Amino acid sequence: MVFMLEKQLMQFETFSAFLDMGGYGFYVWLSYGISTALLLTLIFSSIMHHKQVLKNIAKRLQREDKLRQVRQQRKNSQANITTEVTE
Repeated sequence: MVFMLEKQLMQFETFSAFLDMGGYGFYVWLSYGISTALLLTLIFSSIMHHKQVLKNIAKRLQREDKLRQVRQQRKNSQANITTEVTE
């Protein structure tokens, strides 16, 4: 058995008929609009959160560097004190 399938394309008579979508245009376009708005909000939110995470990482690295420097200075100053005492 061989079945022949016809390709049917949705065709509208006018552009306003396309926008009307057979009476369901309001719901169709509202759904598209809400979906697009939500996707754009998600993208924007993700980008902003990513930037915030990068800033937090940079701040943390700066704090760690400062702590490392302070520890090294303390270690050096204690080494200097012990050499002075032994001399």
